[in-house]
Amino acid sequence: MDSSELFGRTTNDGMKKNALKQQIAAAIQACLEKKAEELSILEMEKGSGAFTDYFVLCSGTNPRQVQAIADEVELRLKAADLRPTHVEGYKQAEWVLLDYVDFVVHVFSEKARKFYDLERLWKSAKRLEPGDLKTTPRKRSIESKPVALKKKKIRIKKAS
Repeated sequence: MDSSELFGRTTNDGMKKNALKQQIAAAIQACLEKKAEELSILEMEKGSGAFTDYFVLCSGTNPRQVQAIADEVELRLKAADLRPTHVEGYKQAEWVLLDYVDFVVHVFSEKARKFYDLERLWKSAKRLEPGDLKTTPRKRSIESKPVALKKKKIRIKKAS
């Protein structure tokens, strides 16, 4: 049994993967809206020992901003009916961890970000840009494709 079965993840399915990408994109937008710095997205390798599929990392310049970023992420994702299964470090605001099972958002102070250096720790992970999370449009079935209608030319004769 692999970890995706253990945790009930089904991100292999196209629709689930699109939903996951949209959720991560919403978290990223929330970070950017609160002026998060050094935004980084890591796609974790299968079999790497990671307990999730993606990490979203960013930094805030002070404890209030770190909390504001975490608050905005929670608010945005709550609007999409998604709540974190675990939140850690909010009161200290040095490193706030928001665990959404398939992805984890890490909001660091600048000092904690340098100290823990998760990008180095997970250097085997694939680095993504926000644009890499674009969802793939679902293919329409033949029945739902729009049909082009031919236009008929109508001539109107003027009365003399």
